[in-house]
Amino acid sequence: MTMETILYLAHTEDDGSLSRVALETLTGAMGLHAQLPGARFVAGFVGGDVSAAVAAASGCGAASFYAVSGPDFAMSRYASDAAALEAICRASGATIVVAPATSRFNRAIPGVAQRLGGRIDTHVGGCSVEGGALRIQRGYYRQRMIATLTRAARPWFLTFDSGVYPQWDGAPVAVQAESLTVTLGDELKKTKVVGYKAPFASAQTIRPDATLLFVAGVGWTKKQADGQVHLEEAAQIILNVLDKSNASLGSSKSLVDQSSEGHNVFSFMSHLNQVGQTGSTPRHPKGLAACCHGEEPHVVGWRFIGERRAINLDPNCGWAQGKADVVYVADAFALIAKVSELL
Repeated sequence: MTMETILYLAHTEDDGSLSRVALETLTGAMGLHAQLPGARFVAGFVGGDVSAAVAAASGCGAASFYAVSGPDFAMSRYASDAAALEAICRASGATIVVAPATSRFNRAIPGVAQRLGGRIDTHVGGCSVEGGALRIQRGYYRQRMIATLTRAARPWFLTFDSGVYPQWDGAPVAVQAESLTVTLGDELKKTKVVGYKAPFASAQTIRPDATLLFVAGVGWTKKQADGQVHLEEAAQIILNVLDKSNASLGSSKSLVDQSSEGHNVFSFMSHLNQVGQTGSTPRHPKGLAACCHGEEPHVVGWRFIGERRAINLDPNCGWAQGKADVVYVADAFALIAKVSELL
């Protein structure tokens, strides 16, 4: 069996640090190294100034550290990133390349795999070693199907999604990174980042890095305890909770479908917020469902939520049938309004 060389790749953020998903992927790379007997473990970094990033990962146990840095590599640009990553892969002799599934790397790494005659699998959700062979898990068809894959082709490039592993938080040690020289001609520097344009934080309800996922069900648009519909008040309560807790907003299918059926619907919610069998499968440490009944297709989207809680007036709802860790039997409208007030 040929000895594998595992290369961990990361790029710096604007402040020179490593992102959360980069530190999570480092944990995964270290675990993979521990499971592959005789494997060699190395690390590579790309950015304007990678010293802080190298220091943050220095205690990971990599045998060698490689770096491509300088002003030309500070920004996210396909041409310069691909050239830098190719240089690191060739210098390290990597057979398995592990990287975070960031927008920057998802754009550049497929081209590097093509240049090196390798294969790539993106959005990896886990890995294991069986019989000395690496196997990865990957979701298909909105993650309703989880496949286990292995490849004989090398180099094999893998980009890991956020939330698969805990963040690496080891103590730094003294290391020296080997600086690689990559010369870029003018034809590779045509693209320039001139600034950032983003919506106000209050306008963004889908927050993948949020600690809490708050999911609203169709009950928010129904008659409340006084027999009246309070759509505007419900919208304000939900937005207040999102704003004060910095939670991410999810929705049941029945709620987002109301817009196509001519019923009242929240203006800040769309099918992009839908969580479940025909929606998204988010990864958050905690999840709270309010006015959701816990139907199986909706709960499918919660498979990677760490701690699940729900609020429902019906003690026999789907959430109470072993699908939630804690179920609060209460009026979600009144309870969340009180939580919003306390926040």
